[in-house]
Parts: sequence; C-alpha cells; structure tokens
Amino acid sequence: MPAEEELVHLCGAEEWATAQRRGVHSPPSLTEVGFVHLSTPQQVHLPANRLYAGRTDLVLLRIDGARLTSPVRWEPGVPGDPDGMVFPHLFGELPVEAVIRVTPYLPDADGAFAPLV
Repeated sequence: MPAEEELVHLCGAEEWATAQRRGVHSPPSLTEVGFVHLSTPQQVHLPANRLYAGRTDLVLLRIDGARLTSPVRWEPGVPGDPDGMVFPHLFGELPVEAVIRVTPYLPDADGAFAPLV
C-alpha cells in the first residue's frame, strides 16, 4: 500500500487524552500481540463493529503514515473479512504527532458503525 495512504485508529476518548499527555498511544494490543491495529478509512467500520459495537466514546484518529516512526506491515484480518483484505499493523507506539485529525466515531441507533464516506 502507498505510504501516503491515510490510516486510521480507533480508541476511547480517555485513551486519546492519556496519549496526548504521554506523547504516544500505546494500546493493550501492543503488549498482547505486538502491534497497534490500524485500518484504512474504507475498512474501519469492520473492526469497529467487531470490537466496539454500541460504544459512544470512540474517537477516530486520522494518521499521516509518513510521520510514523515504527514499521507498518499489511497483514490479513480475521476470518469473515472480505477475501484478500489486509489491514495495516503498526509495530510500535503511535506517536501523537502522527495524528493529523481526531473526530468522534459514533454508532447508529442500533449500535452499528457505518462505513465512512
């Protein structure tokens, strides 16, 4: 995937506030599986619905991939994702300065997240 592709990451607003104080976002997945889960804007609704259905405290971090200091590898998601779909995984902490925009990411009335337009 091109380095200029915009990447996104979902986290709770409190997690983002903590990251801003620390200068880096280090979610539990970094310790648990060794990377930070990222997505493209076109695929972020898939993990949002799988992991965060109904949550109303999420923020969408839009990331400039050129500002990342750790490697990004594109790897398969989970069974049930569209065939051949790969997701970006960041193998290190997410620097706050790589985040270029933060917006709320809210589910619809049924708790489901719609694809971004």
